[in-house]
Amino acid sequence: MKAYIIQNENALYHECGFSCDNGMFIRFDEENAFFLTDARYTTEAAEFITNATVVDAKRELAKCAKTLIRKFAPKSVAYDPKDFSVERFGKLSSNLKVRFIPLPNLSLKKREIKTLEDINALKKAADEGKKAFERFGDFIKSQGFGMSEEELFFNAELLFKDRGKLSLSFPPIVAINENAAKPHALPTKKKLREGDLLLLDAGVLCERYCSDRTRSVEVSGDFTFSKEQKFKDALKQKVYDTVLLAQQSAIKAAKEGVRACDIDKAARDVIDKAGFGKYFVHSTGHGVGLDIHELPVISSKSQTIIAENMLFTIEPGIYLPDKFGVRIEDMVVIQNGKALVL
Repeated sequence: MKAYIIQNENALYHECGFSCDNGMFIRFDEENAFFLTDARYTTEAAEFITNATVVDAKRELAKCAKTLIRKFAPKSVAYDPKDFSVERFGKLSSNLKVRFIPLPNLSLKKREIKTLEDINALKKAADEGKKAFERFGDFIKSQGFGMSEEELFFNAELLFKDRGKLSLSFPPIVAINENAAKPHALPTKKKLREGDLLLLDAGVLCERYCSDRTRSVEVSGDFTFSKEQKFKDALKQKVYDTVLLAQQSAIKAAKEGVRACDIDKAARDVIDKAGFGKYFVHSTGHGVGLDIHELPVISSKSQTIIAENMLFTIEPGIYLPDKFGVRIEDMVVIQNGKALVL
């Protein structure tokens, strides 16, 4: 890749180890790269950035970038059209004799295969996420019964942040019984009772890297968020066992050299065979990194060839409208040719 320009915060961080809410990075060649920001951030940026020149653009990032483009006169500049508003791209590209090449997911494609440093940070995030699940489970058993989903959501956010030590990858999903049939359920006033099905989808940010995990459980005085679950209701048990088998099949299928769609098919075939195919309404997984949703996409349409050090979720689910939903999710990384659960 020759000249390119980015402004997404996580993409900026990936490029140079620093980001802010008013920044732009432009690279022309191996020797010439620039981080554009304003005086609020220049001092700190200069402390962290070693692979680019920090420039005070005085809040005129597009104008400053145009000046640099005119100076270095590249034939073309690649950019991610998802990064730029129409207004900012118009300011950036007008009156320049340069071809701007749209490359959707420019940074995400560069981050699709993780470094060992990325993987170690993501493993740490996954470990912290698991501990947070355990903290929330203890909270439910001690005082969560009778609380609404809204109250549980509020307390989940507090407990996952661990007194400010961590941040959230995304707002947690805390859903009871029929609300769990909505894959991205919003919290309601429905109250938690012993014997209810509870779906928890949550994650934390650790060293800027995300974790993502989902468990579906029957809550009782001694429940855990393990994947070994027993339900009193036969239908719930059948659905849960089907989803667990689908996840296990997808994890087994996740190997170096296979297509992402084949991993999705491994999960979907199990659910189809059990008669719940139309209730599996989303893809099987997605990449995770600095962003909660990265590449690769593990879906029925994805032709991505799985490679060593790719990292993604495997999260099949079954959602029976007005009854309940079950999803089981873990992050996996491809190492030594096969999937390792984080």
